[in-house]
Amino acid sequence: MSQSPLRDSQLRMARYLRDPANETPPEGVEARRLKIYQDLIYNNIEGFISSGFPVLRTLYDDSDWHALVRQFIDGHRCHTPYFLEISQEFLRFLMEDHSPRDCDPPFLNELAHYEWVELGLDVAVEEVPEDVSEQDLRALQVHLSPLAWILAYQYPVHQIGAGFQPREAAEPTFLAVYRDRSDKVQFMALNDAMARLLGLIRDGGGQSLPTVLAQLAAELGLEVNAIAGFAVDELNRLRSLGVIYCTMA
Repeated sequence: MSQSPLRDSQLRMARYLRDPANETPPEGVEARRLKIYQDLIYNNIEGFISSGFPVLRTLYDDSDWHALVRQFIDGHRCHTPYFLEISQEFLRFLMEDHSPRDCDPPFLNELAHYEWVELGLDVAVEEVPEDVSEQDLRALQVHLSPLAWILAYQYPVHQIGAGFQPREAAEPTFLAVYRDRSDKVQFMALNDAMARLLGLIRDGGGQSLPTVLAQLAAELGLEVNAIAGFAVDELNRLRSLGVIYCTMA
């Protein structure tokens, strides 16, 4: 079935606005007006991406950065029409559609994901669940807040900036990124044992702490008593921050 003249005109306009350097401008539209639309579309999208990935932006010169944004606009088909979700679409583009260039750092995808997480948590509709009283958490069911994400990266993404750009992966980096009870997004570095403990709490669906600690101790080849004291102290700290919360058993 042939497209209507209006539909055909809209598609020609869209193709031109996505890639004005290589597409033919639609007929009958004044060049000055086309330039207004072209700048409006590009500047809005580029502005959202730059503000959503501020560290990543500092790692590119203007030419390489704008070429990357142009590739996104021209080559990626977004799954959402909302400007607020442009950052998520840009991350999807990097992970699914983008072919690395010589100017791209090896940690590009990981750094972009880490920077997107802050926005993802900031706009999440969930709230930090209320914790039960000040009872000893060892007698309660322990849960990971839905606004706490336990992340693992090959690069130390929380340290990367213009002055520190590792070229090779090192030891895994574990991070907890969370939104606290004041609705501020925070992060903390974790050692591998604490990252695993929080992962077990997340996946356990509300198990008792002794059950979770027994599983962690078995994985580490240790006695529960060897890790219990430190684990309880750390979890109490995370409880006060809103990373975990407790419910009655």
